[in-house]
Amino acid sequence: MLVEFNTLPEESRVWIYQANRSFTPEEIEEIQNKLNVFIENWTAHGSDLQSGYLIKYKRFIVIGLNQNLNAASGCSIDASVHFIQQLEKEYDVDLMDKMNVSYKQGEFIAYKTLIDFKKMAKDRAVSKNTIVFNNLVNTIAEFNENWEVPASESWHSRFL
Repeated sequence: MLVEFNTLPEESRVWIYQANRSFTPEEIEEIQNKLNVFIENWTAHGSDLQSGYLIKYKRFIVIGLNQNLNAASGCSIDASVHFIQQLEKEYDVDLMDKMNVSYKQGEFIAYKTLIDFKKMAKDRAVSKNTIVFNNLVNTIAEFNENWEVPASESWHSRFL
């Protein structure tokens, strides 16, 4: 059951998929249509899952699920992963690699491998004040408070 992301309770679970490049406006429109269909039909053991999504900065797909209504099952999580993998193939984009870092560079979103980010930290090209995206958040409350934070307040701080 598709709902507006901002109507989901704060304790709703989130999954964040970061793209290794920005989506074009046309791709965003197509991906939104595909997300609408997927979420409208997303179930766990035959029960509808109340879910919504955001596409942020033309680069992040954020899916939220109200687990108070119905929790995701292993099969429903597998279905969502399969859906994301299909998007990867269709748009020739990487969405599943967690060993990459996205951060703000002025108005732009930069994307680097973890190895490159570590080197940039060592070379002081990024600092504790660099705004990073902590894709390890688990709930909408955490997403709202701790997703877009200075590197010093994220797991990225170990490299600075």
